[in-house]
Amino acid sequence: MADSPASGVELAQQSRDCHAIERVPTAIAAFIGRTLKGPVNQALSVRSFAEFQRHFGGLWQPSTLSYAVEQFFENGGREARIVRVVNGARPPSITLPAGDAALRLVALNPGSREYLRASVDYDGLTAGERERFNIVVQRVRTAGSELVEDQEIYRRVSMQPASGRFVTDVLLESRLVRVLGAVPPQRPDRSAGGPGGVAVGYTLSNPDGDDGAPLTDYDIIGAAGSASGLFALDGVGRFNLLCVPPLARERDVGLSALLVAARLCRERHALLIVDPPAAWTSARAALEALRTWPFRSESAVMYYPRVQAFDRLRGRVETFGSCGAAAGMIARSDETFPVWSAAESEEAVLRPGLRPAVPVSEADRVRLSQAGVNTLLAVRPGGRAAVSPRTLSGGVGGAADWKYLSARRLALFVAASIEQGTRWVLLEHNGPATWERAQAQVETFLDALAEQGAFAGTGPAESHFVIADERVNRPSTLAEGKFNLLFGFATSKPGEFDTWLVTHRAGASRVRPVSVNRSATSKERVEWEIETSILRG
Repeated sequence: MADSPASGVELAQQSRDCHAIERVPTAIAAFIGRTLKGPVNQALSVRSFAEFQRHFGGLWQPSTLSYAVEQFFENGGREARIVRVVNGARPPSITLPAGDAALRLVALNPGSREYLRASVDYDGLTAGERERFNIVVQRVRTAGSELVEDQEIYRRVSMQPASGRFVTDVLLESRLVRVLGAVPPQRPDRSAGGPGGVAVGYTLSNPDGDDGAPLTDYDIIGAAGSASGLFALDGVGRFNLLCVPPLARERDVGLSALLVAARLCRERHALLIVDPPAAWTSARAALEALRTWPFRSESAVMYYPRVQAFDRLRGRVETFGSCGAAAGMIARSDETFPVWSAAESEEAVLRPGLRPAVPVSEADRVRLSQAGVNTLLAVRPGGRAAVSPRTLSGGVGGAADWKYLSARRLALFVAASIEQGTRWVLLEHNGPATWERAQAQVETFLDALAEQGAFAGTGPAESHFVIADERVNRPSTLAEGKFNLLFGFATSKPGEFDTWLVTHRAGASRVRPVSVNRSATSKERVEWEIETSILRG
């Protein structure tokens, strides 16, 4: 499991006296793909489609992500993290005359819909400050609009490289622009007044912004070194669901991108929601294709079929990938039912305005479930056969219970909550007193979940356990500055535990699934099984 990206920040905020474990959110969805505008390779949180529209431009026909986000919120989603990626998009520039030369600025965000303007004045400057100027940079809603979405003001900026207010250095703080190319020796000319006697005029950005080409799998994957693509999610807060909508309306996400996305989800305690391929135009076609479909992961889930919705830009009903609608459905269900519920209720169906793109019979619904694919419903189940939602884990290793979505989501929720809630140990002496307090804290957390029916078994011995003593905190562990805590819980059968190991050390916290002999959880044994299967594994 990857080191938690926010360990230091959250640790500093925790009380040394109150160590109750808080339950982490379970329905934050991350989306990655093409948008009309907005920051690139930066995860930005939005809580409504209107907020998405302000930051990323709303619906755009080449952007399958925009429709997925709209369907996420329409179907019950509450919070999303958006990562915009591009393929060869160019930002617009601004040319500010400076005598016979020009000061050129370039937008940070690429695209033809990034509308910027800048104004230069000399207000408040003395006669001796002839190389200084003030500059205002604004982002406006549309070309020629007076609706300002963002504004930055920089005063007493200098054209001299040796100055502490050198324009190139000052604009490194800007969220809108950078200096492009060499700086002319003369400061930019004062902006002329606007039309109709307006005192302040603006120079508009040039029409040289470009939206780029359709995305490829390489654009989605990105690179770790530049924190681009999927790797832009490495340093952001927690998310639980990841949606990678189709690359284009008629182009599916490729296997290479799915594999990297699933690995990221495994590291981040999240689930990848995979769109069914466009070629699966019937349940029979889907079942046939699933026999040889190469992608399987216990960190992924699929809802079949795709969905139909009214496309407001085209003025007709269109077919879209199902990941956004499915993520919204899961988020809505979490508001009514606990995360360990199978969510087989009217809350698990699509809301009006969305419907399955193709019909699926009851028999095919059961067959799809056996293949690890869930079926979207337009109406409540009624007398339908009970089919528990599943992950795409068929044919992969791991815990047998993780083929069921509710068990997998429960495991991720418990692991993330305990890892985050025990970071306070790094502020304490790593010894028996701290171990005992941490163990009691986790036991209290698991006891509460057991009382609510989260685990199998009638008592703690059958439903869960916690170990944080010398069996997992050996002298070698302490010498490395580590604290270990082992815990497990039964998701389907009493006494059959899903087991995890939390490790805290300065600057890093992680939690990972492990395999351990159940007899090793007994307090009366010298636990060589733990040492061989976990601490050395």
